[in-house]
Amino acid sequence: MININPATKKIFWTKHAQEKMKHYQLSESRVKRVLRHPLRLEKGIAEKTVAAMQSAGSKAHPYEIWMMYQTTNEQIKVISAWRYPGTTKPGDKIPIPEDILSELDGNNYKL
Repeated sequence: MININPATKKIFWTKHAQEKMKHYQLSESRVKRVLRHPLRLEKGIAEKTVAAMQSAGSKAHPYEIWMMYQTTNEQIKVISAWRYPGTTKPGDKIPIPEDILSELDGNNYKL
């Protein structure tokens, strides 16, 4: 598995990721926690990306926090982050909001 320890790799936050974190009220530390301890890892929709998820909320109001990132030898590039209201099962299609899909496509990420 990839070494994703922020102490050994620099984390680069794309402008898109920063905007989505603000929109979904996710802090850098909360997204880093998903990165360090994902409940699930899936192949991301953009070329050479990984989608990571952690469950959050309560039994009555569950949600998931998702992030998509790329890794190189030098850094971790956080592409996007969002909240999904509800729960998904392993192998389900990654629940990416339409606005994120269109913005990623517009930013030249191969989808």
